[in-house]
Amino acid sequence: MTSPQQNTAARGYAGDISPQTAWAWHLSGEAVLVDVRSDAERAWVGFVPGAVALAWKQWPGMVMNSAFDEHIKTAVPAGKKAVLLCRSGVRSIAAAQRATALGLEAYNILEGFEGDPDDQAHRGQQGGWRFHGLPWQQS
Repeated sequence: MTSPQQNTAARGYAGDISPQTAWAWHLSGEAVLVDVRSDAERAWVGFVPGAVALAWKQWPGMVMNSAFDEHIKTAVPAGKKAVLLCRSGVRSIAAAQRATALGLEAYNILEGFEGDPDDQAHRGQQGGWRFHGLPWQQS
């Protein structure tokens, strides 16, 4: 399990942080929480209240969101960090790299919303936003 204060430097973006750190930064106003999962994932699996919904790729086909650049620059004001959440902490790395290239201080949230799959290929049992008991809702 990642410590709540962990911040690991990364290639092409500001670093990797734990879900707990991301939530603390969001609550303090230090960061904007951006959920880069597809609209379908947020609708079917759940979402974080107060997070900016901005898909990196869209279902079906996982096509790149052509409006990502414009929307993330609008969503994250100057002087605030962007903390990016996806399903497992992979797409959010690519999104953090892109946000960094656009001039933002961007972090990947480790473990993502659902965490890694367990031995039965089920998510949500080994890490992730929900696993750590952080706020989330379903439609």
